[in-house]
Amino acid sequence: MERTYAADVRGHVGEEIKVQGFVENLRNGAAMAFIVLKDVTGKVQITVEKEKLPALVPVIDTLTPDSVITVIGVAIENEYVKMGGIELIPSSIVAESIADALPIVRKDIPATKKKQAVERSSIDQRIDYRWIDLRTEENQLMFRAQTAFVNAMRKFLLERNFIEIHTPKLIGAASESGADVFEVKYFDRNAYLAQSPQFYKQMAMAAGFERIFECGPVFRAEKSFTNKHTTEFTGFDLEFSYITSFRDVMKMEEDLLTYALKEVKAACGDEIEALFGIPVIVPETPFPVVKLADLYRGLEEDFGYTCPDAEKGDLTTDAERLSYEWVKKHYNHEFLFVTDYDAEKRAFYHMRDENGVPMGYDLIWRGTEITTGAQREHRYDVLKKQADEKGLGNDVKFYLEFFRYGCPPHGGFGLGVDRLTMLLLGLHIKEAMFLFRGPNRLTP
Repeated sequence: MERTYAADVRGHVGEEIKVQGFVENLRNGAAMAFIVLKDVTGKVQITVEKEKLPALVPVIDTLTPDSVITVIGVAIENEYVKMGGIELIPSSIVAESIADALPIVRKDIPATKKKQAVERSSIDQRIDYRWIDLRTEENQLMFRAQTAFVNAMRKFLLERNFIEIHTPKLIGAASESGADVFEVKYFDRNAYLAQSPQFYKQMAMAAGFERIFECGPVFRAEKSFTNKHTTEFTGFDLEFSYITSFRDVMKMEEDLLTYALKEVKAACGDEIEALFGIPVIVPETPFPVVKLADLYRGLEEDFGYTCPDAEKGDLTTDAERLSYEWVKKHYNHEFLFVTDYDAEKRAFYHMRDENGVPMGYDLIWRGTEITTGAQREHRYDVLKKQADEKGLGNDVKFYLEFFRYGCPPHGGFGLGVDRLTMLLLGLHIKEAMFLFRGPNRLTP
């Protein structure tokens, strides 16, 4: 007999079916037993009259919360059943796996007349037993939403003649932009874990691929303890050729995100708002754009925020957070492009204009940076000079070779899938990842 998912039980009223899943709730009384079975699609109630089904009593008595069971029975309508007015009257219950008492509390349990309230376990305790924590409706919805988001971005790009590539994560150069990298032993020499696919995305441009994207792991050896940083995450990167300005890159990104959020809203927007209390807002285009210096002036005028002169070439964390209030006030928008950073604060491979200003941007969503994008410098002599200025010339010799034999003008950006998920649902980064990695977290 083929398995029927909980969400499909209503379509089989009057039929004998097989359902499988975890025991989410169990009320085992003297005369009746009620089991709520949960699978990845939803829940179904199993109702047992013990006098009529005495053979099932011994197995029911062994069940515990989160045990895994297989149930065969007839689906019937019952208007008193809260789960869709359907229940299953079983003829067979098989305990596939009996669960021990759970070591974590996944959700706050309110007090009753007989029991005190039980507080939810801390996020670090829950990560210790992440496979148990992930069984909740919220967590499973989170990954369905993430799947819809990534799939929509991939679909958007494929429809625009992009091709997907998969670049190496073991690299021989220690740095691309000055950020810290993880060093690993590679036979008789040292190698490093890639902090982005940037160099290889650009190699694809020099190869004439013209439009590429990649979704894969990224590593950052940063000892950051914030709600948005992690040492390993999933990046969604793209690069494309024959652009005329970095604003072509900005246009591609705003169209990509608008398309993806529209798809996410259609797929699970109502569920997200019900379980996380946050609406999925499909943004209007074009996104607001502001120069960094103008944003600082605006933040001072509106909120009294003053940035130290030494930090005005980059966006501070406080200014990043306040920018959400500023863009909502002036544009009623959740996204904000910030341009005109100091060259000192940007990667050496960003093209600069005639005044030495990098031709790139950051994109801020809900007060958090999600992208650094730019037009890249594709002229070998200029690129080599900019690498030497930052003391990286020797480290990036192999990369510079990509530009000696012809390379079209190009640009691109990268997005962190986990950070997008975090912002979409209003979570901490530790909660928005399948398994978090940070300076103090390397298990499970």
